[in-house]
Amino acid sequence: MREIVFDTETTGLDPQSGDRLVELGCVEMVNRVTTGRTYHAYFNPDRDMPPQAEAVHGLSAAFLSDKPRFVEHAEDFLEFIGDSPLVAHNAGFDFGFVNMELAACGLEPLSRDRMIDTVALARVRHPGAKNSLDALCTRYGIDRSHRTKHGALLDAELLAQVYVELTGGRQIGLELAADSTDTLVASISVIVRERTFRPARPHSASPEEQAAHAALIATFPSPAWGNTADRIQE
Repeated sequence: MREIVFDTETTGLDPQSGDRLVELGCVEMVNRVTTGRTYHAYFNPDRDMPPQAEAVHGLSAAFLSDKPRFVEHAEDFLEFIGDSPLVAHNAGFDFGFVNMELAACGLEPLSRDRMIDTVALARVRHPGAKNSLDALCTRYGIDRSHRTKHGALLDAELLAQVYVELTGGRQIGLELAADSTDTLVASISVIVRERTFRPARPHSASPEEQAAHAALIATFPSPAWGNTADRIQE
């Protein structure tokens, strides 16, 4: 099975407020083994680079000023990824930026049915533990000493190694392990796509509950906490 592990670097956190994609890195995997084929490009965002973002990835407006616009390489990117599943860390963020850029080019967005989020996988594998890329590299003994700043291709290459570990490590060659791993990935992907948020439930007691509580307290001859019933009814 062919999969693409990818990562992005951007000018900020919100594509809806004017932030843009500035770097894209992809790594091809077949049966969860990297093939050596990659896709990597920098893009001119046609805007400034906030200092906070530059501190993360080191890409300045001056460096990006002579790079192509995303529209110039959109078709190359789409041809590279094909119809393969797309693996990313906190995938909703990366999909949001790529789809914003595709929409600006008049192209169809990437379907979230293709999305595999390694953050969601990590939460299942290691509940309660840190799930950043750095933390997972440390957990699995993956060398990241050359990662002084974020970089889309470098992070995609590290994530490919993390993804193998999250989905069974060396056991992925065993038929049983592969089947169970694919089931986990599929189920997590569905959870990520279908997750809905319910409104917060009220936690204050209703008037009926307060009255019932006061009636109960009144039956106590001498409660140690004082005249609570009067305070409840105030």
